[in-house]
Amino acid sequence: MTTGTGNEWRGWRAAAHEALYAPGGFYRRAGAGPAGHFRTSVHASALFAGAVARLLCHVDEALGRPGTLDFVDMAAGRGELAAGVLAALPAEVAARTRARAVEVAGRPPGLDHRIEWSAEPPGEATGLLFANEWLDNVPVEVAEVDGTGTARLVQVRRDGAERLGEPVAGAEARWLERWWPLPGEPGLRAEIGLPRDEAWASAAGTLRRGLAVAVDYAHTADARPPYGTLTGFRDGRETAPVPDGSCDLTAHVALDACALPGGRLLPQREALHALGVTGARPPLALASTDPAGYVRALAGAGEAAELTAQGGLGDFGWLVQPVGVADPLPR
Repeated sequence: MTTGTGNEWRGWRAAAHEALYAPGGFYRRAGAGPAGHFRTSVHASALFAGAVARLLCHVDEALGRPGTLDFVDMAAGRGELAAGVLAALPAEVAARTRARAVEVAGRPPGLDHRIEWSAEPPGEATGLLFANEWLDNVPVEVAEVDGTGTARLVQVRRDGAERLGEPVAGAEARWLERWWPLPGEPGLRAEIGLPRDEAWASAAGTLRRGLAVAVDYAHTADARPPYGTLTGFRDGRETAPVPDGSCDLTAHVALDACALPGGRLLPQREALHALGVTGARPPLALASTDPAGYVRALAGAGEAAELTAQGGLGDFGWLVQPVGVADPLPR
């Protein structure tokens, strides 16, 4: 747990950063890790890691099969995605792959020895940088319109109580005006995504050549949520966002603001379909010729359907950012 007094008023960015990443914070503690509190595509099915492995193979081809192929797993949790990708790769590609997990928590016991572990992304990489549900945990300020129509920064205490602070100004005001303009209606809220734009540019900037992909709950300028999306998760359930270190704190990402030149946005269902995850049911005839195979294929179809479901994981946004190569994600 974090050690604030509970009476200090701070902006949401500072409060969330301490609650999540300070010593004793939510992401620093040992235990089940993120999988114990919320379900991501990585935890839903091994099909997701298989699709990312196929994407890494496409990147490998675009790079001309380099001697060392980097796979950088941002916000790696307990290393589940990196381990799944290594397991799904063809042997020849796996032999050249350097898997690098980036996570503030310590290395979990028993993790595949081939996976390097660090708290920061590598200085340089050539290959695929994959950030699954990372940017939604990059803390941001929250703005709210007051009774006079002015957008003000929201301040919060450790117990979750809020009040309005100073008017939004400077670079944050310019970001709101460009990406999330707030009409003058009191109570409207926005999350100021500037730190996420900067975090993504920094992460993608570590690639010499290859592909950077961010996957997250997302919205775009044509459909911003009027009251923001800040929320908490604890023990698999959504809860009030309280910055005391007891729960995850997350807000959907303005991925269109994060995109660098050449990047493109698409829904997860479209990206996974392009990588061979379709959710199609196996032919019924297989049930009589290979009953066990039919059951396995049916289970796989159910998992694929969850990963691509409308109104669920399939609605996640993918930001695909090529660096020095043509976009290798099949269209």
